[in-house]
Amino acid sequence: MSNILTVSELTRSVKNLLEAEFPFVWVRGQVTNLARPVSGHVYFSLTDGDAALSVVWFKSSQMSAKPVDREGDKVNPLTGEIEEVGSESTISGSGMEDGMEVLCAGRLNVYEPRGQYQLVAELVQDQGVGDLAIAFEALKRRLAEKGYFDEDRKLALPSDPQRVAVITSESGAAIRDFLRIAGTRGTGAEIRIYPSLVQGDRASEQIASALDQADADDWAEVAVLIRGGGSLEDLWAFNTESVADAIFRARVPVLTGVGHEPDVSIADFVADKRAATPSHAAQELWSGRETLAQKVDVLDMALGRGYATWLSGKGAEFEHLRKALVWLSPERRLERMEDKFSSLLARLGGAGWNHFFECASDVTQYTGRLERAFGPESLDGLGSEVASLTHHMEQGMHRLEDYRARDLELLSTALHGLNPEAPLKRGYSLVRVERTGEFLRDPQGVTPGDALDIRVDGGRVAAVVTGGQSADK
Repeated sequence: MSNILTVSELTRSVKNLLEAEFPFVWVRGQVTNLARPVSGHVYFSLTDGDAALSVVWFKSSQMSAKPVDREGDKVNPLTGEIEEVGSESTISGSGMEDGMEVLCAGRLNVYEPRGQYQLVAELVQDQGVGDLAIAFEALKRRLAEKGYFDEDRKLALPSDPQRVAVITSESGAAIRDFLRIAGTRGTGAEIRIYPSLVQGDRASEQIASALDQADADDWAEVAVLIRGGGSLEDLWAFNTESVADAIFRARVPVLTGVGHEPDVSIADFVADKRAATPSHAAQELWSGRETLAQKVDVLDMALGRGYATWLSGKGAEFEHLRKALVWLSPERRLERMEDKFSSLLARLGGAGWNHFFECASDVTQYTGRLERAFGPESLDGLGSEVASLTHHMEQGMHRLEDYRARDLELLSTALHGLNPEAPLKRGYSLVRVERTGEFLRDPQGVTPGDALDIRVDGGRVAAVVTGGQSADK
C-alpha cells in the first residue's frame, strides 16, 4: 500500500517531472480565450486546431516591463540581445487579440489547485493572423456578398413568445442557464429542446439539421441557438457555412447566444438577433417580471385615467341628455304651456282693456254725435217730418187698398169663369176614364169594358162602356 499517493502528492510529482523535462520551450499557435484582468496579467490559450495549451503571461514578464538601455532599445531577458523599440515582431499584452498567430517562449509548470499544466510565457512575438481567423474572415466576406447579413431580410423577434425551440446540447451548462433565466421571466412559455452537438467535427451538421427540423415542425415562434463559452476552435461549429445556410433559409426568427460577450460567430451575423450569452438570449426573449409588473401598473394607471376620462365624458353626455329629457318631458311641456297660457292671458287681458278703452272712447264719440244729431231741436223737426210722412203714408195706404180691391174683384170674376165645376150647374158633366185617370175628351179614348167615373152637379155616377165608338160628323 506504500505506492498509493494523495492527489497533492501525485500533482506535485507530475509538476516536478514536467518542469524538469521542459525547463524552457518555444510554442507556436493561435490566440484564443484572451482575458486581461485588472491585475495586468494576460491569460489566453494557444491552439493549432487539434489541441490547446493554457498560457499565462505575467505583468512582470510582458514587454512593457523589459529593461531599456540608454539609447531606448529593449533588452530581451532570455537572450540578452538588444531589440529595437517598436519592432513589429514584439507585442505587448494590450496589443494581443483573439485569432493572432503568436510565438511564445517560456517554461511549463503545473497549477496545483486545478491540476492543470500551463505555459508561463516570458516572451510573445506576433506571427501574423492564424488559419482559423483567416478562414473566418473569408467565409464572412463570402456570405456578406451573398446577402446573408442584410438587415432587411432579418425578422423581428416575437414579444413574450409562448413556444420556443432551443438547439443546443441537452447536458451543457448553456441550457441550464437558459432555462433558469426563462423560469424567472415572461408570462410562461413552452420550450422544446432539439438536441445537437455544439462542438466537434459533427456539430455543424447536427446544428443545421436540428434547426431545419425545428423550422419544418412549424410549431415554434422563435428558434434559439445557444452554447457556452470556449476557444475559437471550440466555437468553430457556429462558423461554418452549413449552419449559416440553415439560419438563412429558416422561416422562423433565429436568435443566437453563443459563447461569451466578446465571442462573435458567423451564426451571429446571419441570425435575426444576437445575444451575448445563453442567459442573455433568455433575457432578449422575455421581459423581467418586475418590468412586466411595472408595465401592468402603468397600464392600470392609464386604464384608470382613461376610464375616468370616459366616465367624465359619459357624465357630461348624461347631463346633457337629462336636461334635454327634462325639457322634453310632459311635466316640463305643461309648465311651458302654462307659462305660455299665462303670457297669452296677460296679453288678452291687456288687449281687452285696450279694446274696452277704445270702445269707451268710441261710445263717448258716438254719444256726442247722437246728442248732436238727436237733440231736442233735432227731435222737434223730426217729429214734424214724421207726422207729415205718416199722413202721406195713410193716404197712400188708402189708395193702395182701393187698387187692390178692384184687382181682387177682377181676378175673382176671371177665376169664377175658369171654374171647371161651373158648367156642371148648367147640366154638363165630367167623365174620367179610370183605366187612364184622364178626362174623356174623345170617343177614341175608351174601349168596351172601360169603367167610367162621371161627375155631375151634386155627385158622381159610375158607368161601363158597352157599345162601339161613334163620332158626330
